[in-house]
Amino acid sequence: MINAAEIIETETNILFVTLDSLRYDVARQALDEGLTPVLAGLLPAGGWELRQTPGSFTLPAHTAYFSGFLPKLPQPEQPTRLWECRPPAFKKVPPETFVFDAPNLLVGLGQHGYRTVCIGGVTYFSRETPLGGVLPAMFDEDHWRPEFCSPEPDSTRHQVDQALSVAEGHAGRPLFLFVNVSATHVPHGHYLGESTDSVLSQAAALAYADEHLGRLITTLTQNQRWLIILCADHGDSFGEDGFWGRGTARPEVMNVPFAAFTR
Repeated sequence: MINAAEIIETETNILFVTLDSLRYDVARQALDEGLTPVLAGLLPAGGWELRQTPGSFTLPAHTAYFSGFLPKLPQPEQPTRLWECRPPAFKKVPPETFVFDAPNLLVGLGQHGYRTVCIGGVTYFSRETPLGGVLPAMFDEDHWRPEFCSPEPDSTRHQVDQALSVAEGHAGRPLFLFVNVSATHVPHGHYLGESTDSVLSQAAALAYADEHLGRLITTLTQNQRWLIILCADHGDSFGEDGFWGRGTARPEVMNVPFAAFTR
């Protein structure tokens, strides 16, 4: 069990990565087939956990995550939550949970001395539209460029370069570093030289991102201890029962990979 209250009390840095639109079955099969060897060496024993997202597309899922509601196990008994907004007086919270007395996690971490930084990926983090400014505005600092977005075949490399630049230039305060990896969001057919997206092309996108995510984690943790959280915000349908995309309560949309560990 991860004691997030202690982690934040000791000002441990936090890396939170969302692999946008990544289905659990795709992540698990890629791991089992050796397509993500770097992540395989970093993930906890057992690899990805099967969890269920609180939101069926990017905006509600991330809004829930930043409000303290991370994906849940598909079972009645749940592990202790990492963090939670201060509840009503009648509710008891385990001492290992970080309780923030603020409207969202980012403000709560700021009250504990953290600087919060967003490395955007999909356009919900781009500030190009009114909705595209909602999530990045929650952070002290945010970064987005077109080359961070999924149409760019080398998007994860650009995002990781930016994240490492932020971390290298940061000193004096604990850091909450958030990265929304866009490579696993459509379009990703180009990773197979195809014009359509599929389970196979999403797996190829994850295989591409594997090296760069490993570079991010190993570089950050070389001289400092970090809490690492990796998960998807939702999955995508690729023609199952005629469904395509997200925004529905289908299992391939709601089932997401999750991992949390310290390193």
